[in-house]
Amino acid sequence: MKHLLNTLFVTSEDAYLSLDGENVVVNRQQQAVAHFPLHTLIGIISFSYAGASPALMGACAERNVSVAFCSPRGRFLARVCGESNGNVLLRRAQYRIADDPNLYCPIAAAMVFGKVYNARWSIERTCRDHSLRLDTAPLKEASAALKALLPDILGQAEPDSLRGLEGAAANAYFGVFDSMILNPREEFRFRGRSRRPPLDRVNALLSFAYTLLANDCASALESVGLDSYVGFLHRDRAGRRSLALDLMEELRPSMADRFVLTLLNNRMLSPEDFTVMESGAVLLTDAGRRTFLKAWQEKKSEQLAHPYLGEKMPWGMVPFAQALLLARYIRGDLDAYPAFLWK
Repeated sequence: MKHLLNTLFVTSEDAYLSLDGENVVVNRQQQAVAHFPLHTLIGIISFSYAGASPALMGACAERNVSVAFCSPRGRFLARVCGESNGNVLLRRAQYRIADDPNLYCPIAAAMVFGKVYNARWSIERTCRDHSLRLDTAPLKEASAALKALLPDILGQAEPDSLRGLEGAAANAYFGVFDSMILNPREEFRFRGRSRRPPLDRVNALLSFAYTLLANDCASALESVGLDSYVGFLHRDRAGRRSLALDLMEELRPSMADRFVLTLLNNRMLSPEDFTVMESGAVLLTDAGRRTFLKAWQEKKSEQLAHPYLGEKMPWGMVPFAQALLLARYIRGDLDAYPAFLWK
């Protein structure tokens, strides 16, 4: 199993990355301010417009250290990765599956099943842990609605119908998401999902978590030789990492959403960690982003037992484990793709 290494997050907007021997150098105002050994890194995510040197990007590509560039506010811009470790036969099989709904729908259904299953257990965990502080009736009702959708999802053979079931599940889940936020501050109320841009603080946190998780999923897929841009549930669109978004679906509730709830319920962020733009967009400040990223790295280091493999691993390795299982299914080594089912 692949080992969990560090991800270097560069949050200073004027930071420029360069290479010095086997080290990543962070430069500000033409002065080196930090050095990080390349061999300790699995990836680099830069929130700076200054960019990185071609020498560093080439060295990272050779060593399979992914480099992702985001805007200072967290919007994904581009990603640099090295040569695929997979073979042409695996990718040809992936492309054939992506062209045939009869072949890709079972995979998409398994991923949606995992998403809805994990969303339900996220609600159930909140009811179990905080029953004395919450009115659990709406949460139990939403959990029952999600449970009722599961049989239809797993047996679904029509892509459009599958997306309709996913939408119904999302409405039930996000309809009670605010009830899982124990922080009493009005500034952290959730009134519905908003994207591009996020219009409240909770959506800003969710969107940022999804950006990081999607990047981890893309790295995982490329590491096993799959094309992260050719998906099954998410169809082809120029510049969209559709398969990474597919893989992320089943991990959203357990990795991203629960992480955001932990930040809020443990009061690790305050309203001052956000800024409201003239357009109404709500974004993390530099200080808020640093708090978020530190906690994210700690979350990825926590151990769990993988429900299918039965192995203990850090949370940060779960996308790689699922990418490996997906590659095995596409090669024909598994009878079905086993979604990540958390409890």
